[in-house]
Amino acid sequence: MRMAAVGLIAGMALGFAGYFGGFGAFLLVAALGAVGFVVGRFLEGDLEAGEFFRTRTRDDRRR
Repeated sequence: MRMAAVGLIAGMALGFAGYFGGFGAFLLVAALGAVGFVVGRFLEGDLEAGEFFRTRTRDDRRR
């Protein structure tokens, strides 16, 4: 699926949640969408679990 179609579906889901469920539902759908995105990237192999828990070095703090 193209990224434009995925963005369209996500935007429509957020719009429906905001319209029918209010701001709380909008935030819930957005948060669950972000979690799903991270899990999907992890399952595809684009992310590694160690990237979330590694300590920062002095070089990383300069950025």
